[in-house]
Order: sequence, then structure tokens, then C-alpha cells
Amino acid sequence: MVGVSRASGPLRSEGGEHVVAGRVLTPAGLVPGRVRFDERILAVEPDDALGGPEAPIVAPGFVDEHVHGGGGGDAMDGEDGVRALARHHLRHGTTALLPTTLTAPWDDVVSALRGVAAVAAAPSDDEAAVLGAHLEGPFVSPGRLGAQPPFAVDATPERVAEIVALGVVRLATVAPEVPGMLDAVAAWAAAGVRLNVGHTRADADTVEAFLAAVYAAGGRAGATHLFNAMGGLEGRVPGPVGALLGDGRAAIELICDGHHVAPASVRTAWRAARERLVLITDAIRASGMRDGTTELGGRPVTVEGGAARLADGTLAGSMLTMDAAVRGAVAAGVPLAAALFAASTAPARYLGLEGRGVLEAGARADLVVLTPDLTVRAVARGGRWVIGAPGGAED
Repeated sequence: MVGVSRASGPLRSEGGEHVVAGRVLTPAGLVPGRVRFDERILAVEPDDALGGPEAPIVAPGFVDEHVHGGGGGDAMDGEDGVRALARHHLRHGTTALLPTTLTAPWDDVVSALRGVAAVAAAPSDDEAAVLGAHLEGPFVSPGRLGAQPPFAVDATPERVAEIVALGVVRLATVAPEVPGMLDAVAAWAAAGVRLNVGHTRADADTVEAFLAAVYAAGGRAGATHLFNAMGGLEGRVPGPVGALLGDGRAAIELICDGHHVAPASVRTAWRAARERLVLITDAIRASGMRDGTTELGGRPVTVEGGAARLADGTLAGSMLTMDAAVRGAVAAGVPLAAALFAASTAPARYLGLEGRGVLEAGARADLVVLTPDLTVRAVARGGRWVIGAPGGAED
């Protein structure tokens, strides 16, 4: 991490106001200029003199809507695990996230959600903001579990009501074909829960009918890690991929770690989805740690060469952080401004987060400053430098 002088350079503090200069992500793309902020963004000021190729890149803090773990912690561990992953991902530019559960025994899922709620209710300055939970399973297809443990269940009214009553789930990954799921759409939508299609064996017609039901109920829908755990796309068999990309409204999650999705498929998804594309990490507890053996849902996972796999070779989440996800998207051919948008503005919009994911006057002062090679130089959360603070020691 680069140390920053209080007196000069692209990051500085002036009384109670902070200033960061470089190539700033705006609705018009990356624009040379500076951002002035305290707890909120005060102004974004274009300035052509600040946008050279060596200038830092200033973007809204990343929003990760799909992250299981990192830094040795996992959302299924309870409060301590959630805090560990939130600390880890903050260091990589993620200022807000949704800790994500696994398809585990029912009582374990409920316990994990209560742990997420406890952290959300008692935030810490050295952690990414926990905005709620992403429920990935157990309402998924037992035939498309991927690395999920084998505890899929039907979406009974009692189960859905118990989850909704916790008040912590913002996003749920579900398989449309699970018994009871279509009937549950109204309850999810009334609670403001986004519904992502994932871990599914549904055909395109079933997915389209599910999306129509979500929209009719006033809800919003998307895709969980497109291409993974949902089959492929063929001309006469479009499957979930074709239905979701062709929908025009569905948010499209993508894992850009160089293992889950080929570069050509990344480019195809971006060209089809554009501003609906949402970069995620799908990170597990071993994110930020060395190669070796870890676990996911109680099963051994081997990490080697940046990929995490079960014993049978199935990919088991990722080792990503959001800055690395941006680098992966760019390496696959997504323009830099679009990749930054997909890591910040797009997920914030999908989740309905007012004042997050944008750099504009009045928004929360959550920022990430990147070097030209897209490594994190500094992070501000709520107007406070938490990584790479001006006048602070090298981090």
C-alpha cells in the first residue's frame, strides 16, 4: 500500500474535508477530476489536468452481493465469521456486502442469518458494512448443487415465512422449479427480497414464467453466478442463461476469476447485460490465504493456482476479492469503466441502496482509490479513510 502525504498528492485532508483526485467514475465514464467529501460527497469537479495515464482511479466503494467468506471467516460461522470476512474484504475496496449462506441443515441456516443480523445491527469501522444477508439455498435444485451441501428443501409457506420474519435477507438464490417457490414469490416481493435464479435445472420457459411472476408482484430478479450451476445456452435450448440474458431487467451476476467463466463468455454476458452486469466474488473463507486445504460446508476444499475445488474437481466458490474481480473482468475484455460500474453502481441499484455505489453530491462517501494497475491504494468508508489514510503509515 502506498503511503499518502497530508500536504500533497492525489489524496489529502483539508480540515474536516477530504479531497481525492484522478480519473473519477461518473455516469459519463472515467472523467479527470477531483472528489471533495466529508461524511457525504460534497462535489465532483472535472479537471482535465488530473487525468493522465498514471493518475489514480477513483470509484465508489465496491458492493459485493455474493460473498461466503474471506480472511479465515465464513458467514456460516456466526458473528465472528461475518466480522472476519467483512474486515478482509474492506481492505480490497468493498465497503458494503451481503454475507452469503450455504445450503445447510435448516437450523444452521437460520442460525447463520441471525449472526449476520447481529453484525448488521452493531457495525464496526474496520469492517465493510453488512447490509443484510444473501440466502443461497436451501431452496435450490438437488440436481444442480454444484459445491453446495446436499440439504435442499421445498419452499413451504412455513419455511419462507420463518426466513422472511428474520428481516435480514435482502437477496435469495432460488430454483424456480422447487415445489412451492412460485407460490412464495408474493411473500418474498412484499418483504423487498430480490430473487436470483440459480442452482437450477429449470428450462427457459419455467425461468421466464418465474421472472414474470416476480415482476407482477412488484419484485426484482436476477441471476446467481451466470453459467455456473445452471447449464449452458444453445440455439434451440436456451435454458436459464438465455432466459436471463434475454430478459432485459434481470441483474446478471458473474464470477470473473479466470476459472468459472471463459473470457469469451464474460464478454458475451457484458455485451448482452451492459448495466445489468454485477460482479461478485463468491469468495470462501480461504480468500486472502495461501494455497492449501480449507473447507466449505464441512467438506474439504483444495486451493491451488487461484482455484478452490472439491475432491471431485467441482469449483467451490472463489478466492476473489472485488478488486481482483474488476481486474479479471478487464482482462477478459470488459472496459474498465464498465467493470467498475458492475462492481459498485450496478449491485447498489439492484439492491435498492440509496446513496451507495455512486460518486455524486449527497451520496455516502464510500470510495476506493486504485492505482493504474487496479490495485487498491486507499479506501474511505462513510467519509473516513480506513485504508491508506492521508498522513498515515503505510498499510
